[in-house]
Formats: sequence, structure tokens, C-alpha cells
Amino acid sequence: AGAARAESAVERGKYLATIAGCKDCHTPGGMLGTPDEKRWLAGADVGFGDPSSGVWIGGNLTPDPETGLGKWTKPQIVDAITKGKRPDGRELSAIMPWPALSLLSAEDADAIAAYLQSLPPVKNAVPGPYKAGETPAVPYVSAVIATKSYMALPK
Repeated sequence: AGAARAESAVERGKYLATIAGCKDCHTPGGMLGTPDEKRWLAGADVGFGDPSSGVWIGGNLTPDPETGLGKWTKPQIVDAITKGKRPDGRELSAIMPWPALSLLSAEDADAIAAYLQSLPPVKNAVPGPYKAGETPAVPYVSAVIATKSYMALPK
């Protein structure tokens, strides 16, 4: 075993954002398996939804001040990813896996925020969210929760 390599907060944040799959929901083309490398984490072009609560499109996580996180502080980014709370008071849907990310250490949550703040800003306004019954401006994957009834097997 060798000595552990030094790692900056930004490098750690990139690693964590990568293994968490942030690009899948927050990069154009990510949900289709062809993420746009030039608009990395700049907001999705496909949404998630369910008939009872609406449709959400993964937002622009770059530090663009108009369409992304450019006006958010590091603590505000951490609150969004670990508590599901935006600076404007809106609560994020649990489709954004903030309940799982709430288990991050404070150091790891700060590292993800540092990484997001280090990205090149990309201007990309993402539509939504859409309430149940509204028509989204983008294609979306609809989650329908199915229930099953189980029959007792014969003995």
C-alpha cells in the first residue's frame, strides 16, 4: 500500500459528482446516453415525471449567474443537495436524490459545491418544473408506480 494521494476539494467534488451520476439528469443528452461534453451539467433536455405530482427537468448546475448556480453561495448549494432546499424556499422533489445525499459528510458536500462552482458557466435556461396536468416543453420519462397483488402459492 502506498501513501494516499493529495486531493483538492474540487477534485474530490468531481469524483463524487461523477459516481453520483449527476451528469445523467443535469447534462443535455445525459438521459439518452449521449451527454453533451460542451454543456456538462448545464441542465437537462429530458425530464422526469409522474401523473400525480408533475414533471421536473434537471437544472443548470454551472455557475452561470442567470440560468445556473452563479448567484448561489456554497452553503446554499450544500443545502440544496443535502436538504432539498433552494435559496428561494422551494423544496426539491425527491427525484433529485437529496434524501440519499443528506448522508454525505460536510466535507464531501462542500467538495461537490466547490466542484460545481469551478465549472465553466454555461447559459442554458431549463424549463419547469411543471405541476400535474401541465404540458412540459420537453420530452420526459413518466414514472408510474404499479402495485402488485400476490397470490398465495399452493402448498
